Amino acid sequence: QVQLVESGGGLVQPGGSLSLSCAASGSIGSIYRMGWYRQAPGKQRELVAVSTNIGNIDYIDSVKGRFTLSRDNAKNTVYLQMNSLKPEDTAVYYCILIRLPQRDDYWGQGTQVTVSS
Repeated sequence: QVQLVESGGGLVQPGGSLSLSCAASGSIGSIYRMGWYRQAPGKQRELVAVSTNIGNIDYIDSVKGRFTLSRDNAKNTVYLQMNSLKPEDTAVYYCILIRLPQRDDYWGQGTQVTVSS
């Protein structure tokens, strides 16, 4: 089993910053992808950013240049630094871990990010 514990999130004004973190524990293995999805009200869940264990990172176009994903393999933790936040970034953000080569995925409980004045 894999457990993911998220922290961070909250309410911020447009243009502000927030940081999320997600710590994984359990039967993670040594090779896995880890990152964040988000789901806004009435919309489908979408990928925000995800990293491989060798440091390759993919971002959704709408967050490029504003969000930074980083990863600490020693701590099995991934971080998402979100700058220049916009109201359209408002969503529940979910941490995801995908074990390889099994390709099974595990999700965090979700953390609310609200960007509003």
